Amino acid sequence: MTNIMAIYDFFISYTKADARWAEWIAWQLEESGYRVLFQTWDFVGGANWINSMQVGVTDSDRLIAVLSPDYLSNSKYGTAEWQAVWAQDPLGEDRKLLPVVVSPGCPRPGLLAGPVGCDLTGRDEEAAREVLINMVESAISGRAKPAIAPKFPGASSK
Repeated sequence: MTNIMAIYDFFISYTKADARWAEWIAWQLEESGYRVLFQTWDFVGGANWINSMQVGVTDSDRLIAVLSPDYLSNSKYGTAEWQAVWAQDPLGEDRKLLPVVVSPGCPRPGLLAGPVGCDLTGRDEEAAREVLINMVESAISGRAKPAIAPKFPGASSK
């Protein structure tokens, strides 16, 4: 069950190579009214970096892992972050771990293959924002029912 006392809606886990993507994602989420813990904005002078990471993984409802080959092969702290969150919700019942692919063809190895996420690659900004926000909203609500009824598939539908 999601932490009722969460300070943040999302903690963004990323590596330096993907900082521009991570910042764009954090901005989109905050513009949509979500509370985001983002290292570049929130781990400021005088703050304890390790404690801030701990707050991110324990006091956020969900973690967004910004996935790229750099994240998967070079981010020891990113790995620790997503694994700590996965351990809190290994069956995905609370949808705590949200992988967001930002590099074309980026694999999702091992345990990262399980959680449903989204892929922002090859999309323009508006489409990427829509995919991101739709993923977030469906993770929060637990359902992705469209707002518009599907077209009737029978007889002469084209």
